[in-house]
Amino acid sequence: QVVEAEELSQKGKASFPHTSHCLGSGEILISCLGDPDGNGKGTFILLDGETFEVKGNWEKGGKIPTLGYDFWYQPRHNVLLSTEWGIPKIVSQGFHPRDVHEGLYGRHINVWEWSGRRLIQELDLGSGSIPLEIRFLHDPDAAQGFVGCALSGEIRRFHKDTEGKWEAEKVIEVPSKKVQGWLLPEMPGLITDLLISLDDRFLYFSNWIHGDVRQYDISDPKNPKLVGQVFLGGSICKGGAVTVLEDRELRDQPEPCVVQGKKIAGGPQMLQLSLDGRRLYVTNSLFSAWDRQFYPDML
Repeated sequence: QVVEAEELSQKGKASFPHTSHCLGSGEILISCLGDPDGNGKGTFILLDGETFEVKGNWEKGGKIPTLGYDFWYQPRHNVLLSTEWGIPKIVSQGFHPRDVHEGLYGRHINVWEWSGRRLIQELDLGSGSIPLEIRFLHDPDAAQGFVGCALSGEIRRFHKDTEGKWEAEKVIEVPSKKVQGWLLPEMPGLITDLLISLDDRFLYFSNWIHGDVRQYDISDPKNPKLVGQVFLGGSICKGGAVTVLEDRELRDQPEPCVVQGKKIAGGPQMLQLSLDGRRLYVTNSLFSAWDRQFYPDML
């Protein structure tokens, strides 16, 4: 089955679909980044689970966020949380720091009432945070999870307080590195994906620019502990164009990642963990306009 862009435009005034989740109703819910003209619009599209017909927008009126990206929902707490990347027609031109300062990239976790399908709260994570992937713990009773802030290099733990409101606090920070021979004098890790193991014991995330995948023990979600790290490409490998001048974490630049005699280009991006938690699958491409800008050799 194929859902054409024209159908998204006509029935939902939406474009740039991103995340899909199956609902208990049998329907499919998809988050979108924009409107048909490429402007930002944090809307959702509902599909029939059997015919894949576009039924329309999920939200039922009221305020719609100016930006969209990922989402996760937790019916037992009557909530859906969504994140924000950037305005599609800006993102598709590549990354320019000025666009962040001009407010064209995201900074909020948007809190939706699940049953009423309306926006009820906006958590401001700060200018330049760009919160992308968001995950609840798998325990269906848990009212907490994590979100990765791409540009600020933070992992935030979100949770519901005693009054039923949602809040988010920084629990991990990936420091930027002072560098020479790169786009900017300071290089962020650029956290692009994260996931939680099915037993809620480990958090994994990828730094697409630095080049590492990290594993944290989250037995205590308020105090994650780094227990594993591996470099799979990235921009700071030895022998490349970038010289690291100051690094708060590493003593030396990592060795290039070579698999069966082939040097891996790009950096670790999307992640998927096997159900038994023993194998982690990693892709290295982010988005063609950004791949071309940051890792031209990969193309």
